[in-house]
Amino acid sequence: MKTLGAILYENFELLDLYGPLEMFGNIGPDLQIVTVSEQQGAIKSAQGPSAVAEFKFTDHPDLNYVLVPGGLGTFTQLNNPLILDFIRKVSATAEILMSVCSGSALFAKAGILDGKRATSNKMFFNFTAEQSGKVKWVENARWVEDDNIFTSSGVSAGIDMALSVVSKIYGRDRAEKISIMTEYEWEMDPSIDPFAKYLNKGDIEDFLAIYSKNESA
Repeated sequence: MKTLGAILYENFELLDLYGPLEMFGNIGPDLQIVTVSEQQGAIKSAQGPSAVAEFKFTDHPDLNYVLVPGGLGTFTQLNNPLILDFIRKVSATAEILMSVCSGSALFAKAGILDGKRATSNKMFFNFTAEQSGKVKWVENARWVEDDNIFTSSGVSAGIDMALSVVSKIYGRDRAEKISIMTEYEWEMDPSIDPFAKYLNKGDIEDFLAIYSKNESA
């Protein structure tokens, strides 16, 4: 059995996490999924609902695969040495590392994307790219695979990336069956990016205002 560790932090994006985990969760007994964070317990998402972190950065099972979601919490976590150190540590032993949306900003800040190709959320692409000038940032891509690191575009793109990883590990047939079972229309071509036309057209202040409303609710 292999183990996938999903990394949680305050104000992560719900679909960044649960979209890919829906796909991986349908692998069955061949794959165990665990959640890991700085502290155990409830971790609030940017949208409000919380997820439960089962393990801490300092106490977790061996992780074969690692998934890092993006979200508004990325802004804070970029200045958190604990999560950056954890990403560096697991990158040394994990077979596959995955990020969704602005999760690639954390990968970049941790230095594990140096010299590699990667992508991120298109509306705030420059924000992620600014985290490292040593990364070969790909503006037009649904997701990017470079060696053992997969990075996806925004939010729902993480599902396409996850199915691509499932296909790589368990075979194309298994990935297709999962997409059919979940009634998800899987985009199999990473170069088809319908949201590239919105490159850097996002307003961070608008999204932060939404976040503030969620906090005060």
